[in-house]
Amino acid sequence: MNKFLIVGLGNPGGEYQNTRHNVGFQLLDYLTGKVNATWSSARFGMRCDIKVKGKAITMIKPDTYMNLSGKAVAFWMQKLNIEPQQVMVVLDDLNIPFGTLRMRKDGSDGGHNGLKSIQESILSKDYPRIRIGIGNNFAKGKQSNFVLGTWSPEEKKQLEPLFDRGAEGLIQWTLAGIELAMNQVNKKD
Repeated sequence: MNKFLIVGLGNPGGEYQNTRHNVGFQLLDYLTGKVNATWSSARFGMRCDIKVKGKAITMIKPDTYMNLSGKAVAFWMQKLNIEPQQVMVVLDDLNIPFGTLRMRKDGSDGGHNGLKSIQESILSKDYPRIRIGIGNNFAKGKQSNFVLGTWSPEEKKQLEPLFDRGAEGLIQWTLAGIELAMNQVNKKD
């Protein structure tokens, strides 16, 4: 496989930019910064193309809002003519402790509306994903405020090493495959 699609999940607009829910966008922004690449406007969002050792990687930040992410994923899979195994979805997960990354080669939507939309749109759950733990430090009934809230100063300090490991894992996935990338990403610090 020489073509890959990496989709960061989040919501478009400045009011969501630094929220926990947009951590998928944030990781892709970190990766594009590392490789000195730029985003451009494209169908269903922002697009960035990079090449790494002969591998063509298209990154997308959908502008469809989280709950309709599947529209963008289905469109770009068809346009690039790729299979679900060539797609990596990057998303937030409040069921995972903050600072934890979990890469999987497939799985359920786990109640995440972005994944639910993707699975309904591409008729498959057999695509890789990186879940970025945002924790669940919120009072009963305050989940939405927490997820759509911005990072605390303490969390912000820990994001760079987390994003660094996530970005390395994404590149590793394209170069060496999902098993090796999972070993790299899922290890505890």
